[in-house]
Amino acid sequence: MKSLKSLNSLKWLLILSLLLIPLAKFFDQTASAAVGSDQLILTVNTNVMVHNGSVWKAAQPLTAAKGVSFVALKGIAQRYGYTLSYNSATKESIASSSSHVIRFKLGSSIVYFDNKPVKALAPAYVLNNSLMVPLRTWAQLTESSISVSGSKIILTWNVVKLPTANFEIQPKEIYAGETYVTYIDHSTSPNHLPFVDERWEGKMDIFPQPGSYTVTRQVQDASGQWSEPYSVTVQVKAPNQPPVADFSTDKQQYRIGEDITYNDLSYDDENAIVKRTWSGNSKVFFESGDKSVSLEVEDRHGLTHTVTKTITITNEVLYSRDDYSRLFTAIGEKFPIDGASVLKMPALPYKIQNENAQLVRSNSPETLLQEGIAYTAQITGQVRFMIHNLNHIGYPVKIYLLATNHNSTPVNVSTSSFGMGGPDPYVVNTGKLSTIRYLNSLAADPSPKWKTIRPGKTEIIMDDISKVALKQNDVLSAYGDVFSDQDLNYSIVVVAAGKNPVAALPSLSVMERKDVHVRGTFNNANRTIEMNDTLGVEPQRITLGDRTMDTYLDGIDETSGQLELNLGNFGVLYRLKLPHVAPHTLIALNARGGYYTGAFMVNGRVVPVTNSSILKDNSEAAVLYRTGASEESVDIVFTLAAGSNLPLAMMFLPLPGLRW
Repeated sequence: MKSLKSLNSLKWLLILSLLLIPLAKFFDQTASAAVGSDQLILTVNTNVMVHNGSVWKAAQPLTAAKGVSFVALKGIAQRYGYTLSYNSATKESIASSSSHVIRFKLGSSIVYFDNKPVKALAPAYVLNNSLMVPLRTWAQLTESSISVSGSKIILTWNVVKLPTANFEIQPKEIYAGETYVTYIDHSTSPNHLPFVDERWEGKMDIFPQPGSYTVTRQVQDASGQWSEPYSVTVQVKAPNQPPVADFSTDKQQYRIGEDITYNDLSYDDENAIVKRTWSGNSKVFFESGDKSVSLEVEDRHGLTHTVTKTITITNEVLYSRDDYSRLFTAIGEKFPIDGASVLKMPALPYKIQNENAQLVRSNSPETLLQEGIAYTAQITGQVRFMIHNLNHIGYPVKIYLLATNHNSTPVNVSTSSFGMGGPDPYVVNTGKLSTIRYLNSLAADPSPKWKTIRPGKTEIIMDDISKVALKQNDVLSAYGDVFSDQDLNYSIVVVAAGKNPVAALPSLSVMERKDVHVRGTFNNANRTIEMNDTLGVEPQRITLGDRTMDTYLDGIDETSGQLELNLGNFGVLYRLKLPHVAPHTLIALNARGGYYTGAFMVNGRVVPVTNSSILKDNSEAAVLYRTGASEESVDIVFTLAAGSNLPLAMMFLPLPGLRW
């Protein structure tokens, strides 16, 4: 009984040793389907070997020692076609075949395979005059696979590696009777042999009906071996149908000036309408007659469909064009107006109260032709910078605001509200965006960002303006608030992108002032206009930026000592206090000098001029605000947008009554 237990323990020890994690592979193995051409079956605790069905006996049985299974070298080498010899000088047992030479040395765990050392699982040893070698090491060196079935251990070698069939079908979306499919080959041969034949099942260039199709392929390489079948299942959709355009209105007849509601009823078999194109679908009409309205829809495959319907506008008038525009144009949008009629409205006088605020306007030369210092000034306290320039130097440049401390003590400097437009090739965009962003920043009231400048040092401040280079013909507009607790020398410099502006500053010269554009330092740059009249009882207007009522600031160009007039008052911050605006009053803006854009902050809300466009001329007006059913106090903050034209008319228009 004890002997039987020992035999079972030895059996499982051998099996366990074969399942241990192998050494790092000496040979690269290719995972593929394989058929064994040689097979050797060893039985635990016996010396019986079955090679391809023939029974042989080894000199010693399969043996386990210290968790490693060993096999007699002579018996297993012969089955693999190796001849054995012994080198007495090196004390090596040598197994040789037509392809390889394996050398084992008693007591050594280093085996030489074709003169390359390989670490074996354990040293070879002698059992009853037979050299015993680790079974798994032998399998590794001979590229054999090992499997275990009960008490039998099976080695397989000289395997035939089959090619692998693989392919994909394109496109991913296939429509019955329509889509021409492409088969993309991804098959591989482990021996890198060319393919000489193939077999397909279910292959079609166009699938005739919707449904599920399975396509199968086998490939044969030049060795004559066929791959296992490889299949791809595709889902074929029903043929794509064009979308259907359709819409309805809440009724068939409308009055002049009456809103029309359009209900889009279009549909698509895949719910994949990607584009809708309306024509004639005005929200309201101001002429009677039959109106054709069309809707074209397009699906993601490019198929389209169009529907046209007729709406009748009767002679009855609900609202005139002017009344409708005043009542229903959205805040920040524009409506048409008779430019001549604006000048017929009474122009209200007003008085300006100046506030002690500093402004630096750097706008000359507006067109930059060379690197240099655009403006420099020594300032202390709060100052607003306005910068507006076009790059025509011929290569990318950056604009920097530098602050130099000439004092003997450190200076603390902060930046707060800021707005920038560009760099952009369109001046109208930069002027508009810089104004919108500056007013939004004022409304947000950001916490100041502080830095300390040591004596004799120069630092970059308001560094957002220098984050992106101006390409040739790009424009940049910016407004920014800066504060310092002592004098600082500010320099607005222009240098090539990539150049260090602080290092370059001592070698830069001041640019010449050119044309009518302005550079200089100005005081009283905040203005308050307070009007105590009740506005909007009748059509009225005030004029801004006209030089008469809204007189221009005077200042000095500190680079030359030349007196300077702030033409247009660009960079000045206005606050318009209107404590008495009549009920049902429209406040609108009309450009009188050409196109105008920008923004106004009305009762804390920033209103672009306009949301999606500009005022092109005096035939357009932008809606800024409407009062409700009672008198209101309205507070408007603005700065005139760089690049736009002046003057402006701000209108106060009584609204017509609502009708049904």
